[in-house]
Amino acid sequence: MGTLAPEPEVICSKNYLALGLKVSGKEKSGKPRVLSLLSTLLERSIQNNESLLESTQRKDVMTIFHGSRAPSLGIEQYLDRIFKYSCCSPSCFVVAQIYMERFIECSSAHLTSLNVHRLLITSVMVAAKFIDDAFYNNAYYARVGGVTTKELNKLEMKFLFGLDFQLHVSVQTFGSYCSLLEKEGTVGLQIERSIQACRISESWSNKDDSTCAQIAR
Repeated sequence: MGTLAPEPEVICSKNYLALGLKVSGKEKSGKPRVLSLLSTLLERSIQNNESLLESTQRKDVMTIFHGSRAPSLGIEQYLDRIFKYSCCSPSCFVVAQIYMERFIECSSAHLTSLNVHRLLITSVMVAAKFIDDAFYNNAYYARVGGVTTKELNKLEMKFLFGLDFQLHVSVQTFGSYCSLLEKEGTVGLQIERSIQACRISESWSNKDDSTCAQIAR
């Protein structure tokens, strides 16, 4: 008699708990894990996109989300700030990621360090308005995001028209993005272990250097 495969709903529920989207009765609410995983995913995507643009000597499609220079505040710190002051549900950040990918695909632009912050504050605000029962107004989100209310209003309209106002996210799509973020955590753990293995090998002879390099790939 074979073992039964876990139901998709069970897998999704486990992913939701792992990402901090659902809090069990024994756990205290705090910073959800989805924030750090999302920042890692975005940072890797930005690094790949900027390397691609540089290697191909292509210029990115400029949008109103692009700034003249990258903000000094890192992505994870920016996400932490939005979560702390907006009081939106952690699920908003998963939905925001889905919205961002849809917008970027429609606009033919690339996610870079010049546009990620404006895209984040706009997408999270739109997501909160769509899925949360209560949310702050644009003026409040503008203060949280470090932009003017007038600018955020323009960003929101550009974002909504770019999405063609298609804000619905199916349960299946939401679950697949949660799984993607959970895999991101697994990849990060593997990289961390590889780095630790390489640090340990520094005391080994040069003969073992090639082994360390293979582990880190």
